[in-house]
Amino acid sequence: MRIVTSISRGALIMALASAGHMTASAQTASVTVTDPQTGSSEIPDDIIVTGTRATGITAAESAAPIKVLDAELMSHVGQPNLNQVLTQLVPSFTAQAFGGDTANLTLSARLRGLSPNHTLVLINGKRRHGTSNLAVLGGPYQGAATADLDLISPASIKRIEVLEDGAAAQYGSDAIAGVINVILKDDKEGGDASLTAGENYDTGGRTYGGSLHLATKVGENGFINVTGFYRYHDFTQVGGLDRRVTDINGKLLTSATTPSITPLQQSLYPGMSDFPYVNKISGDAQSRLINLQYNSAYDFGGIEAYSFGTYSRRVASAYENVRVPTRVSRTVAGVTTYFDPEGDSPVNGFSPREKIREEDMAFTGGVRGDVSGFHYDLSSTFGQDKNEIYTVNSANASLYADTGFTPTTFYNGFFKSSELTVNADFTHEIEAGMAAPINLAFGGEYRKNVYEIGAGDAASTYKEGGQSYPGFRSSDAGVNGRNSQAGYVDVALMPVEGWKVDVAGRYEHYSDFGSKFIYKGTTRYDFSDAFALRGTFSTGFRAPTLAESFYSATNVSPTSAFVQLPANSAAAKLLGFANLKPEKSTNYSLGTVIRPVPRLTITIDAYQVKIEDRILGTGSLFGGGGATSPINVNFPVVTAAIRANGNVLDPTVTQTGINIFTNGADTRTRGIDVVASYASDFGEYGNATWTLSGNYNQTKITKVMSAPPLVNVLGQTITVPLFDQGARANIETASPRVKVIGSTFYSIEKFSMTLRGTVYGKSSARYSPDGGTFYKQTIGTAFIGDVELNFKATNDLELSIGANNVFNKKSPTLGLVPGTTNATLVGGGNQLDAPLTFSPYGINGGYYYARMNVSF
Repeated sequence: MRIVTSISRGALIMALASAGHMTASAQTASVTVTDPQTGSSEIPDDIIVTGTRATGITAAESAAPIKVLDAELMSHVGQPNLNQVLTQLVPSFTAQAFGGDTANLTLSARLRGLSPNHTLVLINGKRRHGTSNLAVLGGPYQGAATADLDLISPASIKRIEVLEDGAAAQYGSDAIAGVINVILKDDKEGGDASLTAGENYDTGGRTYGGSLHLATKVGENGFINVTGFYRYHDFTQVGGLDRRVTDINGKLLTSATTPSITPLQQSLYPGMSDFPYVNKISGDAQSRLINLQYNSAYDFGGIEAYSFGTYSRRVASAYENVRVPTRVSRTVAGVTTYFDPEGDSPVNGFSPREKIREEDMAFTGGVRGDVSGFHYDLSSTFGQDKNEIYTVNSANASLYADTGFTPTTFYNGFFKSSELTVNADFTHEIEAGMAAPINLAFGGEYRKNVYEIGAGDAASTYKEGGQSYPGFRSSDAGVNGRNSQAGYVDVALMPVEGWKVDVAGRYEHYSDFGSKFIYKGTTRYDFSDAFALRGTFSTGFRAPTLAESFYSATNVSPTSAFVQLPANSAAAKLLGFANLKPEKSTNYSLGTVIRPVPRLTITIDAYQVKIEDRILGTGSLFGGGGATSPINVNFPVVTAAIRANGNVLDPTVTQTGINIFTNGADTRTRGIDVVASYASDFGEYGNATWTLSGNYNQTKITKVMSAPPLVNVLGQTITVPLFDQGARANIETASPRVKVIGSTFYSIEKFSMTLRGTVYGKSSARYSPDGGTFYKQTIGTAFIGDVELNFKATNDLELSIGANNVFNKKSPTLGLVPGTTNATLVGGGNQLDAPLTFSPYGINGGYYYARMNVSF
């Protein structure tokens, strides 16, 4: 049986060719609707390659829930960013709006409310390497080190298959929430180009993007596709009032206010840049991104050689908390001088920026063919991501105080991760007198991972280092690696007509923690053309990333310094924490496919995912500056662990402590996915496709592991919860339980229109300024509207204008501690009008854009 990889125009229309619809879990079984360009009344389904190792299976026939997003559909999302494409089209997918520190330079995403690390990303069916830039700070995306989807250009993609089901038994570690398989374009001629420009309504973020895709034959039996992409995105700024400078109304503080400032500060602070909105920390990073991709193959007759790859370069920087004009000083013989990185006089403060220079590459080569009734696919993939980290427009306060000199740019070191994967996959069909031949698949995989942290320059590690981000010390730096070997067997059969069964087993051995055996069973029965039931049961696991195990750094603000202790370090053992071990998962799903009338398809899939020994970031463990009542939560052993890890903290901060990743809890996620689609043909009055899709998702912590007891500064032995209320909320309530997407695509002659509305249910998080009392912060139910208008000027030229979040809905702001007399924020930060950054629809408000698409 031959795999068909082309996409017909009819399938594109049924996939909401310029709108917010996806081929979702079998909802596009053959329906009758006329393609206005071809006159065809039959819409064939797309052959899928994800979630099954059998050939010739369509999305409509899949026993597991799978969504297919085609290139035309993705081209009609405003932002040129794959994370935004998926979050606007897939209800169970949520993109990160804002990240702390360097995580703001590499935003992540997640599926079904689980960790980003629980979704496996494939390119043409081959495993994609992860980012080296670990998301360290607390929040729903903490610990993310998965593949960076932003480094895959939408213009290079033929389609995306999103498998929303546990698939570790088929693909190995990480595939607990599901699999995102990106299929690259494989055209043999022609090309396309696009230009887009846009900006947020009132928060900045000017964006320019352009792509060029070219395809050509290679000889008589080969092809190569090359795609280039460039995007510039400017800073956004949301809020900016700072409690150290003004009150909530933007009025300058005085010596009589609380907090108070000195007469010198009163004279200097009004000169700060953009006064009174001086703190630019809340907003998007500025970035320049170049992506290059290729996809190629050549059939030599009986054997096909193929290769594909990506190369990306990104330079990005993000603002951190503003430093007030008197922050960096030196006193000699009773005379105090203040330092300004930009040389301004009088000094007017500075806004440090964390900056990365990132290079990412991945290359796959292989051969496939048939021999003696077996199909084989032999391949090797190498991927690497390196981030050089800098702090710019900053100063080392201690170095200046001690020597009268400080650089303003600091090289903090680098992160680098690499992955080598070698695969051998085989399939064979066996006639056994059943309704269809048995499909036997088996194979093996070897994988080697390396993670490295490089040390920063001398100025970045002198005492506390540069303001906002210290360099990596020699005690932080190091190279760690591991390898794994795996073997699998997968059997797909159809005992009788209409009943599909698929069973798979996989054995993996890791050099650092041993072996795992996992398995999966999937079945589907079609009672008629109008009704089918399907279900799956599987076990899985996720190996801790090397970054989670060995990352070490110091996270700072103007008033705090917290060390991220490596989970597998001696310093962690001093506090009683063990090395990380794999997570274990059990997945169940039960679903139905209903076609009650022609053109209407409804799919409903319920699921449960249990994860044992889930790797989570702990709440903050304080060495100093934590709450003193009702319980004193300051522990000398925390300070000792910081010293043992080789970290030196800013002596002027008022709070110090550590955070650590640990196998801290068991969780249970339950949910349901519903998709309904209907196609209308109005004849000479045009065509319309209507889609309503939704996801309900709830995660509960079912068990919390015991924390090691610690002795506080009063000599009392206390067992501090591994996960404070804030850390628990990040898991249980920080993502909305409900997300519903409704969309309409209407086309008539040269005009088309997309209307899409997304409803996000409420979400909440808990914040504390000192680890004592926590305060609930809530984002209410929100409706986000999108609109796009398209005009087909010629057969090869389309012009579009549109808006995402057309009503400019913004996240609520972080609250003040009730009854505070000194403007203390519930999160302990400085920006008085900071947005709640766990917002599922972002913090920047509306985005409007124009786009031009050309094909040739």
